[in-house]
Amino acid sequence: MALRFEVLGRFNRARAAQLTLPHFVCQTPLFMPVGTQGTIKGLATDQLEEIGCQIILGNTYHLALRPTSELIDEMGGLHKFMNWPRALLTDSGGFQMVSLLHLADITEEGVTFQSPVDGKPMLLTPEESIQVQNRIGADIIMALDDVVRTTITGPRIEEAMYRTLRWIDRCIAAHTRPSEQNLFGIVQGGLDPVLRDICVRGLVERNLPGYAIGGLAGGESKDSFWRVVAQCTAALPEDKPRYVMGVGYPLDIVVCSALGADMYDCVYPTRTARFGTALIPEGVLKLKHKAMAEDTRPIDPTCACMVCKNYTRAYIHCLVTKDAMGSQLLSYHNLYYMLKLSRDLHSSIIQGTFPEFICNFLQTMFPKGDVPEWVCNAMEVAGIDISSCCTPFSSSQDSD
Repeated sequence: MALRFEVLGRFNRARAAQLTLPHFVCQTPLFMPVGTQGTIKGLATDQLEEIGCQIILGNTYHLALRPTSELIDEMGGLHKFMNWPRALLTDSGGFQMVSLLHLADITEEGVTFQSPVDGKPMLLTPEESIQVQNRIGADIIMALDDVVRTTITGPRIEEAMYRTLRWIDRCIAAHTRPSEQNLFGIVQGGLDPVLRDICVRGLVERNLPGYAIGGLAGGESKDSFWRVVAQCTAALPEDKPRYVMGVGYPLDIVVCSALGADMYDCVYPTRTARFGTALIPEGVLKLKHKAMAEDTRPIDPTCACMVCKNYTRAYIHCLVTKDAMGSQLLSYHNLYYMLKLSRDLHSSIIQGTFPEFICNFLQTMFPKGDVPEWVCNAMEVAGIDISSCCTPFSSSQDSD
């Protein structure tokens, strides 16, 4: 195993840890920006270091198509190829099959899909996914799983969960670099607690370096979402990292961290930046709005990032959606916001001020006290008293 995971502090279920990987020593909870083709759109690697990025996520599917894993291997691996000295994680390529290609066909052998290059059928097997990831050389590699959206019900969920367990053995057998790369398994099972439990137990028996909670952030209700996270984090080992895949809203990360999760990734901060939206403690700020045209304040007066120190809302309003610089500045600010949120979660758990941090966070985002009911329920399970910043209400809220 090429990983060390050391819990440095905890508050009930929440934990702050040090995750030592071959290329970097990371502090958790941590957020991983998504760099689809070995780049975070619009930002250079030294800017990512400057804002405290610890791990970048690369997409196996996209990298295997272009520039190809063979070329990356020849160039000395993805770290060298993209000039990134810190940690990297690659996904298995399976999710893209499901999200991008409606023509995917999943059998016991693997995922058959239409090549986006020439339209011919291609097969991605667990073995092939691991071989490609071994060539790319990331610190953490993900098992190929059978992904089903959580909004689907019926026997397909059970089939996918058991296939995910069968495929993990093929992934383990195909993995040729276990002393340099950590293979994480992915817990599937939809919204069914019994299936999730079977999957967790099956993966834990295989004693992997880390575990991911998969299949969420796909349109299920927030109430279902947090309950699956709470169930899985409670059952996964204490001494291994827990990664909730595809989660990137600040509120979701705060809730999942309180429930005992450690790692997150999402395109949300950079994608929303390209649409002219900035993340701020109050929620979001839409810089396309006319009201911004003459606003001389920074995006967030409390933010210490390079963008907030140097540019006004009016200037960014001018650029947004018209000039690449607009989305670059907003991407920089949004990732700075997410990475600072991660650091604040870590330090508040270490310092024993985690409940106060959560209350302040919620009070700023919901000044009227209208904290969504699902958040209140999740915090109760996490053992965090937020009564001071919650006004009780009857209507069930299910918003982001």
